[in-house]
Amino acid sequence: MSHASIQSVTVLGATGSIGKSTLDVIARHPDRYRVHALTAHTSKEALLEQCHTYSPRFAVLDDAADADWLQQALRQAGSDTLALAGQEALCDVARAPEVDIVMAAIVGAAGLLPALAAAEAGKRVLLANKEALVMSGALFMDAVSRSGATLLPIDSEHNAIYQCLPCEHRGGLAKHGVRQLLLTASGGPFRNWSAEQIARATPEQACAHPNWSMGRKISVDSATLMNKGLELIEACWLFDASPEQIQVVVHPQSVIHSMAAYDDGSVIAQLGNPDMRTPIAYGLAWPERIDAGVEALDLFQVARLDFEAPDEARFPCLRLAREAMQAGGAAPAILNAANEVAVEAFLAGSIAFGAIPELVADVMALPYRGEADSLECVLAADRWAREQAALTLRQSIA
Repeated sequence: MSHASIQSVTVLGATGSIGKSTLDVIARHPDRYRVHALTAHTSKEALLEQCHTYSPRFAVLDDAADADWLQQALRQAGSDTLALAGQEALCDVARAPEVDIVMAAIVGAAGLLPALAAAEAGKRVLLANKEALVMSGALFMDAVSRSGATLLPIDSEHNAIYQCLPCEHRGGLAKHGVRQLLLTASGGPFRNWSAEQIARATPEQACAHPNWSMGRKISVDSATLMNKGLELIEACWLFDASPEQIQVVVHPQSVIHSMAAYDDGSVIAQLGNPDMRTPIAYGLAWPERIDAGVEALDLFQVARLDFEAPDEARFPCLRLAREAMQAGGAAPAILNAANEVAVEAFLAGSIAFGAIPELVADVMALPYRGEADSLECVLAADRWAREQAALTLRQSIA
């Protein structure tokens, strides 16, 4: 499709931080993009506001009662937007024939099915949902390959690596002279804390990220470095790499978003201000470049760039994620599900911060007989891990 024609976009997870940033970029280019559908989990008021601003054809919420409320409010405002509810509606607006681009920004396992539907339908998928690849990497990449979909990673780190690699990077890194991928991490809010301080951290402290504005779940993942572990798993699938070919580098300034090291000694890095609109604009317009509303990087203001190795003794989640990827099969889905339960329990005040990796490790140590060779198998592993995590939690609290 030429850039002269207007492209139709579905934003899955429109009321979250990535969704809002996507709509901000779209609003800057009304000659290039129009919104087909917006979706939200339960934020019906926020979705109503977005419907007034962007006039999508469809708006999708999780719950039927919320969708009824939204439909009534839209009708009263004279809007033509149709309100829908449930998982099937999410998948429908992701695979609709008139949709060109799907921003997959639903947090957690809930985002897997609609992202997969978009991939199977051959869309340009802007992937900001980690779980699609963490839970079902082989299935997802297979769907992309079969349908001819274009998969563009939106996580700032993976987007940076994508920009640092040759246009065609399939078939393994060695084939393209790439020795290693360097995945940068801010180190989170507890980078300089002792193990004892980290163990006692509160939800408020864990959610106070030094550089990025993110939701509570992803902020906690950043504080445990599980976020970086999940990104390591994602990078393996996206770039056809082994866990051993990916090195995590703690870089507190979050200015270098990631790097690719080549056989000839070159290291190519992508730099920019920590603003998600840059990778979003890259994904929307690829292979062109458009204005994202992001200020140019002022290197004199940055002044210095620091790097250090991650401490897996203080942040064991990074090691657990690497082990899950090395184990393969259902292990990454189990890791992800146990982590979601653990983070939820921590945010609810049920467990200490230091108990998050302990719970994940306990669930991963349990024997699981299932495979991960179909979507049903992946979802079964996810359910099993959640049940085991909840059971382990109850036993620890009792």
